[in-house]
Amino acid sequence: MKGKKMEKCEERCALQELLDIIGGKWSMSIIYALFGGKRRFSEIERMIPKINTRMLVKELKNMEANGIVNREVFATVPPTVEYTLTEKGQDLAPSIQELLKWGVKYVA
Repeated sequence: MKGKKMEKCEERCALQELLDIIGGKWSMSIIYALFGGKRRFSEIERMIPKINTRMLVKELKNMEANGIVNREVFATVPPTVEYTLTEKGQDLAPSIQELLKWGVKYVA
């Protein structure tokens, strides 16, 4: 009996950790925007019309800290910053594509 409870707890804990990483309101949109490859900050911001700059910065920092997004800074004036998905972030592609299909079928 305790074995099943432990499995359920581990599954819930893993799910909660996952949601902490990609469960932000804008996280999926940012990841989806980066499926196309390298993007500059302003490009991502334009691709997600309703996001504000502060929130985009916050979400990108969270995803970078969790190994989903890679941030590369170039020494130019003004500084150029490009974002890409890490391998860990790219592994989310099939799951996000399936969620998108579900959303188109049942929400849109």
